[in-house]
Amino acid sequence: MAIHDKYVSFDWAIKRLLRQKANFGVLEGFLSVFLNQTIKIMEILESESNPNFPEDKYNRVDIKALNSYGEIVLIEVQKSRQFDFMKRLLYGTSKTITEHISAGDKYEEVKKVYSISIVYFDLGVGDDYLYHGKTDLVGVHSQTPLQIPVRERDAIVSTTTSTIFPEYIVIRVNEFNKVAVSPLDEWMDYLKNGVIRDNTTTPGLCEAYKRLKVYELSRAEQEAYWRHLENMALEKEEKEGQRADGIKEGIAIGHAQGKTEGIDQTKRQVVESMLANGLSIEQIASMLSWDVDDVKTIAEQ
Repeated sequence: MAIHDKYVSFDWAIKRLLRQKANFGVLEGFLSVFLNQTIKIMEILESESNPNFPEDKYNRVDIKALNSYGEIVLIEVQKSRQFDFMKRLLYGTSKTITEHISAGDKYEEVKKVYSISIVYFDLGVGDDYLYHGKTDLVGVHSQTPLQIPVRERDAIVSTTTSTIFPEYIVIRVNEFNKVAVSPLDEWMDYLKNGVIRDNTTTPGLCEAYKRLKVYELSRAEQEAYWRHLENMALEKEEKEGQRADGIKEGIAIGHAQGKTEGIDQTKRQVVESMLANGLSIEQIASMLSWDVDDVKTIAEQ
C-alpha cells in the first residue's frame, strides 16, 4: 500500500475521522458516487461490528442512510484482507441485518443492505476494478424475474427480489490504472494514490480536500496515522516474506541491532512521507520514539 504524502488514506479516515458528523459529507459523496444515487447519512451505527479494533485490517463501518427513493438502507463499508473474503462478505451482510432488527419485529422491518468492500489485495482473476452484484430470482425457462408483493408506504406494490436482497460492491483498488476523468475515476485515484485535485467538484472529495490533510490533523491523530502506515508497511513486508520477525523486532525496539533490509525500507518510507509533510527530523524522532541520529541517517540515504 502506497504511503500518501498530503492526505490520509481513506481506509484509515473511514475508521478514525469520517464517523464524526462534521465529516459526513466525505462519506456521503463516496457512497453517492459508488452507489449511483444520492445518499444522506442518518447515523453511524454502533454494533458488535463497529468497535475500534487495534488491528487496522478489521476496519468496518455500518451506516444507516436515506437513499434517493426515500428508503432507509443499511450500508456496510469494510476494508478487508481476509483469505475467505467472499464468505466473510456473506457473514457480514447477514450480521448487519440481524444486528439492526429487534426480536419480535415484523419481517417488513428488515432493511436493504448494501455492502461496499475496499480491497487492497489480490482478490482473484478479473479485468475490472469495480464489481457489483445483486440477487434476482429468474424463471428457469422464461428468464423473467419473479415479481413479489411488498408493503411500501402503507400500500402493496410489486417488486423484484433484487430490491430486497443485499447488494455487493467490491472495489479492487490496485487494479485501477486509468486517468481520472469522471467522479468515479477521481475517487479511485484517491483510494489508490492519495490524490485529490485542488479544483475537484466530485461529491465527497471537495470535503476530503479540506478535511483530510495530514498536516491539519491534531498531534494525536498524526501519531495514530503514522503508526497505521508503519503497520501497513510491516504487513506488506511480512506477506513478501522479508524476515517478518526481524522487522517486528526492529520496529519495536527502534535500534540498529534489530534492523533488516525490510526494516530499513519501512523506516525510509515513513520518514520520507513525514519529511514531505514538513516535519523536522526532531519531530519525526519524537513521534516515532526513534533516536534522532537514526532518523537523520535514514533521511540522508
